[in-house]
Amino acid sequence: MINTTENISTSNLAERWEALKANQPKLRIRNVAELLGVSEADLIATQSGSNVQRLRPEFTNILGEIESLGKVMALTRNDDVVHERKGVYLGAELKNPHVGLFVSADIDLRIFFSVWKYAFAVKEGEGDKTRYSIQFFANDGEAIHKIYLTPDSNLEAFQTLVKKYLSDEQGTEISVDAAKPKAKEAVIENFDSTQFKQDWLNMKDTHDFFGLVKKNNLGRVQALQSAPDAHHAHLVKNESIEFLLNEVSKRDLEIMVFVGNKGMIQIHTGPAKKIVAMEEWLNVLDPDFNLHIKNSALVQSWVVRKPTADGIVTSIEVFNDLDEMVVQFFGKRKPGIPEREDWQQLVADVEKQFSL
Repeated sequence: MINTTENISTSNLAERWEALKANQPKLRIRNVAELLGVSEADLIATQSGSNVQRLRPEFTNILGEIESLGKVMALTRNDDVVHERKGVYLGAELKNPHVGLFVSADIDLRIFFSVWKYAFAVKEGEGDKTRYSIQFFANDGEAIHKIYLTPDSNLEAFQTLVKKYLSDEQGTEISVDAAKPKAKEAVIENFDSTQFKQDWLNMKDTHDFFGLVKKNNLGRVQALQSAPDAHHAHLVKNESIEFLLNEVSKRDLEIMVFVGNKGMIQIHTGPAKKIVAMEEWLNVLDPDFNLHIKNSALVQSWVVRKPTADGIVTSIEVFNDLDEMVVQFFGKRKPGIPEREDWQQLVADVEKQFSL
């Protein structure tokens, strides 16, 4: 069933999609879906039987065989930031049906399967411009993760994988849940802020922060607003993000960039060299790593410091108008190793110029 207030038939939806593509060829499918009042998965499904093949929702099994495709491009995005990373899917940990991992130098993912519902094999374009991908969608039809073949990928392995997991159901309509209206997290008035501050100071690992926030039923922005002091969390101007990336490039630093949605977090660890501001987008355009940040969506940028057993770990966290964290930056680090001094110096420079 198409998720829209209008009764749009599949054929009519496909025709309207084609008309939009003809008039606005640069329009992304996510934007087309929004304009048509449907989900992205609804649009993809209209092409079933031609350039789209539905796969059985055996997500851990499919992901467990992606390594056979060789070097591919992993894409994870939210409404405001797109994260693209090329590499081989190595270091899979997929035995837990609720949470999965890929941990390698190139493809680094944290996967939350509870919202996953659909998988499609997609062919786009013709001839030399043909692109093949496997795309995963949530129960409301929102795109969670996409895997694109590159010139270095194994097309035969892709075709074998698609054939193995091809679904018997290839209809052009799917059933998606109604998307939940997005709204800011409610402000919690009655929580023990004194204990929260003390628990923050007692953290031994950055991952403890998630549990601390959840225990107090806080939104993340309210948690930052409730930090022990301004040293541990304070606002900086949103223009600091462009300065940050340009300085990362100039100083030849290695960083970590986290971008996620409700079903996936994707992480880049390494340099960011080619920084390009283009219209409303701030971009990293490196051979194996691309990042696209919609400048107009940046509403709050925070410098955050969390205690760990290895010393203070510093991040810059960026939020949109719904208080959703859309991108997060760290210096390159591993557990057991103190934070890099060059990253700490860069954040100090950000604070000096852009603190609010």
